[in-house]
Amino acid sequence: MRVLVTGCAGFVGMHVSQRLLDAGAAVIGVDNFDPYYDVTLKQARNARLIAHPRFTFEQMDLAEAAEVRKLFAGGRFTHVIHLAAQPGVRYSLVNPDAYVRNNVVAFGHVLEGCRHASIAHLVYASSSSVYGANHKLPFSEDQNVDHPVSLYAATKKANELMAHSYSHLYRLPATGLRFFTVYGPWGRPDMSPMIFAKAILADRPIDVFNHGRMRRDFTYIDDVAEGVLRVLDRPPGGAAAPSAVYNIGNHTAVDLETFITVLENALGRLAVRHYAPMQPGDVLETCAAIDRLAALTGFAPNTPLDEGLPRFVRWYREYYGIPAR
Repeated sequence: MRVLVTGCAGFVGMHVSQRLLDAGAAVIGVDNFDPYYDVTLKQARNARLIAHPRFTFEQMDLAEAAEVRKLFAGGRFTHVIHLAAQPGVRYSLVNPDAYVRNNVVAFGHVLEGCRHASIAHLVYASSSSVYGANHKLPFSEDQNVDHPVSLYAATKKANELMAHSYSHLYRLPATGLRFFTVYGPWGRPDMSPMIFAKAILADRPIDVFNHGRMRRDFTYIDDVAEGVLRVLDRPPGGAAAPSAVYNIGNHTAVDLETFITVLENALGRLAVRHYAPMQPGDVLETCAAIDRLAALTGFAPNTPLDEGLPRFVRWYREYYGIPAR
């Protein structure tokens, strides 16, 4: 295997790249080190990969068509894992242009590259956000996802449609993975584990939206990486289009208050809660149906929060040099 991993310096991208290298694959990683959040963290993730002899890195912007054509022309890739994207629901209300450019335009260039390079399998990141205004839990891949409640979600739904069309027209095997609230070591600073941990350790209040009446399917990063690699080995078939979509979640909806309590216990500190209204673009609860993933791969994410969050806290303290009391 010679695998292109886009967004290799990202949270999921670093872990997936490391797992591929451990499995014996050659990995070509690309990232543009977008300053949406701390570039130093991205560089630290990437440094772990660059040390490996089977890893090659190229810094580039996938929204530039000429750069992507050049990448694929000389890459000799067998597989592509597309994880590069502009993340974040709330930021999509502030800077919508970044989502159109990085999530739609860039993905179009990657699809063109896969088409002309005859890639054996494209696996790309979608999101649980596509379920939008759905209220029936657990969220199933059979549900209609035509009502996104954020532009971020709309771009991820667009990715699924774009990939399906390329599968239909060019027989490109493509699988989208709807990730559910991924957390763990090396996580993103814009997500609740990092935001809450930083505030709690500094004795600052945390914003608890919708007055705590929210539930999320928190999925540990190692489970996500395992799911990605298992799916990569199983390209979809199909007479009309070799295209598929799967949920990757822990299939458990956890109350936000429970999440905060587990984090408090792991940190050994109590949070000061500031209760606030629901934010635009947010949803009340998420929970993944994973029957299809389990049937395809024989694997189901299963790391409980009271194991995953302490592992995150240990990494957080080590990375940021914060000793335990």
